[in-house]
Amino acid sequence: MSHVNVGIDKIRVWPASLALPMDELCRARGRSPEEARDVLMVDERSVNPPWEDPVTMAVNAANAMLTDEERASVRLLLVCSESGVDQEKPLSVWVHRYLGLDSRCRNLEVKHACYSGTGALGLASSFIASGAAGRGARALVITTDQSRMHFGKPWELVMGACASALLVSAEPRMLAIELGKSGVYTREVMDDLCRPTSRVEQGNSETSLLSYLEALDSAVPAYIEAVGERIGYDYFKKNVYHVPFGGMTLRASRRALTHFGDYTRAEAQALWESKTKPSLAFVRRMGGTYASSTFAALLGLIARSNDLRSGDRIGMFSYGSGCCSEMYSGLLGPAFQEVAAEANLEGLLDERHRIGVRDYEECERERVCYIDAGDFETSIDGLGGWYARRYGGRHLLTYRGAKDYYRRYEWS
Repeated sequence: MSHVNVGIDKIRVWPASLALPMDELCRARGRSPEEARDVLMVDERSVNPPWEDPVTMAVNAANAMLTDEERASVRLLLVCSESGVDQEKPLSVWVHRYLGLDSRCRNLEVKHACYSGTGALGLASSFIASGAAGRGARALVITTDQSRMHFGKPWELVMGACASALLVSAEPRMLAIELGKSGVYTREVMDDLCRPTSRVEQGNSETSLLSYLEALDSAVPAYIEAVGERIGYDYFKKNVYHVPFGGMTLRASRRALTHFGDYTRAEAQALWESKTKPSLAFVRRMGGTYASSTFAALLGLIARSNDLRSGDRIGMFSYGSGCCSEMYSGLLGPAFQEVAAEANLEGLLDERHRIGVRDYEECERERVCYIDAGDFETSIDGLGGWYARRYGGRHLLTYRGAKDYYRRYEWS
């Protein structure tokens, strides 16, 4: 099926609206700012104000991207998250409502840690390619996640929040997915990261990193087998790897190279710097973005690479705790630069309100108080009047609390 033209036609990212400089957090926690900057490769982290949740981030990522004609044509909505707000009702129904999608649109909430977005993109691409939904049908894949509170924990430096929205069509302007060129690896890992309750986000970071590399070691050969011919690393113009933190992509790139030939450490470093490092431009400013990370990285790659052309092949690797991974590829579409520019992710990052550690901790504590609570109103005060300055009158969806457990959303 690799000849079928289907893939990402439009993309948007909502990087939350608050930003915490990592050097401030490091000083408050007695950690080295150099560790965050040079090893983890994280400069800032996104923070949700109390009136943002996974539903509002998902809607605000997609809403401005869609035309009326595109809304009417969406026949499949997949909302991917490990931050679900209800044990029965899917995020996708709220998202469907507030995006004004057609009632004939199938919708599902998809859960598989950080892999869910890539898995959903594959399912949506196959759905559109099959023609089952009719001529001109589109699919919408949205990833949306926020971390839990981790004050003083070693992994606090790589937490974050983000949502991304991908419009999938049979005329992809940004990236045509090479259907059939895919290598998947699945293995249950109990000691990996997990969320056993609505409040707890727990795991073993060392086991998780080892599991990531083990999954990569199996997914890459499976991809090569699917291609059906001997290929080198130059088969890809650039490479994107799942980004739990920027430094992990260097380890991933080095490991992937072992399946394509013998490289010295210096050669591996140079290849990472030329083919993958540009993808960190935006994710360095958001911290952990969960299933959104590969798509935010793709935008960064396009924004910071001056040697990309339509038709260039981009290698993509996604990993989700638990675990499932996939190596796949896509060809840059005829308007990939315009689509990336329209997303304006750098502008959204610059527009965030920079906060200190105290405001960050207050936001996190307030958000934890809301989890599983049946009656409350979210606060829109404080933060220097940020709600009025950023949200007021701009038709952004906001989370306003709950009454008898029924969640309330309002447009700003």
